[in-house]
Amino acid sequence: MLKPAFQKDETLLADMEAARSQPGALHSWWLGQSGFLLQYNGRQLLFDPYLSDSLSRKYADTDKPHVRLSELVIDPARLPRIDVVTSSHNHTDHLDAETLLPIRSTNPDIQFVIPEANRAFIADRLKIKLDWPIGLTDGQSVTVDGFVVHGVPAAHNELERDAEGRCKFMGFVVEVGPYRVYHSGDTLWYDGMVDILRPFNVDVAFLPINGNKPERRVAGNLNPDEAAKLGHEIGAKLVIPHHYDLFEFNTADPADFVHACEQYGTPYRVMQLGERVSIGR
Repeated sequence: MLKPAFQKDETLLADMEAARSQPGALHSWWLGQSGFLLQYNGRQLLFDPYLSDSLSRKYADTDKPHVRLSELVIDPARLPRIDVVTSSHNHTDHLDAETLLPIRSTNPDIQFVIPEANRAFIADRLKIKLDWPIGLTDGQSVTVDGFVVHGVPAAHNELERDAEGRCKFMGFVVEVGPYRVYHSGDTLWYDGMVDILRPFNVDVAFLPINGNKPERRVAGNLNPDEAAKLGHEIGAKLVIPHHYDLFEFNTADPADFVHACEQYGTPYRVMQLGERVSIGR
């Protein structure tokens, strides 16, 4: 039996609409895996959505089946008024045609922020025009529909760059109103990471907790202890875990993250699928 969502479909959409009546607050919904929707004063940015079963179908008859653990919270074609969407890297759970193309169909004016190094790959996978996405590498920033997006490196597993020195794996720090939100993408801890992130004075950090286990035969991420420690080291005011409870072979127990946060004194919130967290000044 699939793990049920806290809220989904019509209930989730109604909650997104209700949040619009709370100006000045920053609203975040967890959509599963590494997907989060941000809303501020009605503007909406979607981090790395994966809202299909494309990977489960792709690997169904292989020695690495992607068995789904939790239910989908929404058909991507039903997400309205999305202004910006991101893809932090080229892995399908962060760059899914079956998710992104329906979202674009519903939101034809949507802006798409990516690592510049991945532009050609993304255009080919999504069958889109090469010039549609907005590309960044680390140290660069762009303002898109009221969101200031800063590119930061991610190590998945290495700090991989293209021939021109541009990051293939990235995280994003987004400034909107008085808030700063860090979405890690997929990453391990690397030298200099804290020095890059601490100056942003992050309000909310979305960090992976599924760990790095070679026997999975996939690139890894922070484990629960590392995520809790990193959140503490960068001074994040709230840390929310992601990248778990989607695939049976590649998950983690958020209780381990909670235990580590309590040891480090890291402020945290473990979200349920489709749940909203709101913060205000």
